[in-house]
Amino acid sequence: MEQARIFRFLGPDYPWRDRLLILDQVDSTNDRLKELARQGAPEGTAMIAERQTDGRGRRGRGFSSPGGTGVYLSILLRPDCAPGDLMHLTCATGCAMCDAVEKAAHFRPGIKWTNDLVWGTKKLGGILTELGLTPQGGLDYAVVGIGINCCQAVEDFPPELRDMAASLAMAAGGPIDRDRVAAAMLESLFKMRQTLLCEKDALWERYRRDCVTLGKDVALIRGDEVRHGLALDVDEEGALIVRFPDGHIEAVNSGEVSVRGMYHYV
Repeated sequence: MEQARIFRFLGPDYPWRDRLLILDQVDSTNDRLKELARQGAPEGTAMIAERQTDGRGRRGRGFSSPGGTGVYLSILLRPDCAPGDLMHLTCATGCAMCDAVEKAAHFRPGIKWTNDLVWGTKKLGGILTELGLTPQGGLDYAVVGIGINCCQAVEDFPPELRDMAASLAMAAGGPIDRDRVAAAMLESLFKMRQTLLCEKDALWERYRRDCVTLGKDVALIRGDEVRHGLALDVDEEGALIVRFPDGHIEAVNSGEVSVRGMYHYV
């Protein structure tokens, strides 16, 4: 990926051009950016890697990050708020990435609660948000990491992922410019930061429109326990509201949630 081309695609009002780092290879853009955050890097510092050797998503799962095919980007935010005021950060990032994909690839993906970008029943990308705290328990920083599959054909994915994963090129039916995608991601993340703490009601309206989990049968997995229910809504902290067969309703904010018809859950 080329910094100069990314800059050409960025709008003139993007304020963090001097804080963009592009590397050929890292273990994890999130891990590397957290190191910079602890050293005092300013808000808006962003890192893009051509490939990751240890990319990961929620619950420590690996995220395939080969070179030349995706955008693997992390950005540093330093909002002036308590850690508990950022319960919606992953959801806000999901909506921002839907905006970015729509701008760069001309279709709008969906969001599988809570952090996957999807096309139909297949995963296009994932989001990992991580907070750093001060010794007093306040918020020091937030690092938001996103990986999006851009240029792969089906055969480019490992065999075990081909039924579950897709790319922007597969969804759009044509070639994808990764520099254009990266620029759209950066712009959308900046716009998200501007409204992160002041327009939460509008965010939840957008998230509910984009979230493909709502109205679907889901399986909630916690350890060896599996419970089935119907996803009804998300609350103001991003928890998934699920109605179970006995009629009781529960806010789910931990564990793994599978959606019927997606990722091998039938």
